[in-house]
Amino acid sequence: MTPLLQTLRPCELDPLPAEQRWLVEGLWAQQAVGIVGGEPKCCKSFLALDMALAVASGAPCLRRYPVAQTGPVVLFAAEDPLYTVRERLESIARAAAVSFAALDIHVVTVPTLRIDIERDRQRLTDTVSMLRPRLLVLDPFVRLHRVDENAAADVAPLLAYLRGLQRHFHTAVLLVHHARKSSHVRAGQALRGSSELHAWGDSNLYLRRVREQLWLSIEHRAAPCTPALAAELHAERDAVALRIVNPQPLSETPRNAPAPPTERILQALASAAQPMTRRAVREACRMRAASVGEALTTLLDQGAIVEDIGGFRIA
Repeated sequence: MTPLLQTLRPCELDPLPAEQRWLVEGLWAQQAVGIVGGEPKCCKSFLALDMALAVASGAPCLRRYPVAQTGPVVLFAAEDPLYTVRERLESIARAAAVSFAALDIHVVTVPTLRIDIERDRQRLTDTVSMLRPRLLVLDPFVRLHRVDENAAADVAPLLAYLRGLQRHFHTAVLLVHHARKSSHVRAGQALRGSSELHAWGDSNLYLRRVREQLWLSIEHRAAPCTPALAAELHAERDAVALRIVNPQPLSETPRNAPAPPTERILQALASAAQPMTRRAVREACRMRAASVGEALTTLLDQGAIVEDIGGFRIA
């Protein structure tokens, strides 16, 4: 007879001590996997490097968020030359008033790393096993594979591998990823590719611009989410780093902004007597074809709508 799975009652499960809930208080949970996402040129890499420096040094991330647990960091920056990585980290170290030479950050120097290739996965696993980092930073996701980002069946195994690293080596994993341009949907829904990416994260950070102002949104699976905060890339003498500039939060939908494309499409489908074709949706919502396509893909991934022979309808 096959042995039963071991079980415990809820009251028998070990609680997590409060002091072990965070890696960076309020910003990143302990041993969390997650994404730093945003449109191009929104300082995603600066934020990832700031997090890496904070964990390696103990200095508050963004000069605001205390570090609860320090330790080594492994960093792979696929799109930036190594001298750029050095310059940025050195600049952030000056802004944070910490010793650049003492940073316990291990920068991976190989030109390519593909986690859809077994040899590269094994090399990354062996590196994490040897260095035992508190945080693993991979920037960006698009340079880590050759699969179709829109296909959940292709993306899920890659995310499962990274989750496996987190669980086996008790390390947090930060993945930098791009969001669609000019998207009015909620920050996490704007991530490019499969909805698996948004669902995977325990802690997710999003950077986006609203009327030229950069905003940081914070999202957690097991802790309250906070409203977006204004941020900027600040230069003072030879120190350039991100910082929070305004404690006043941004509402999820800017004032006087139109409803997100997904909401407009849901409203149109809900009021329709029969399934609507893509063209009918576009005409009813008065939206560009590209925006309709992106919003329909998002709603299909979420299971909010289905596509029949006659068109799209509410699930």
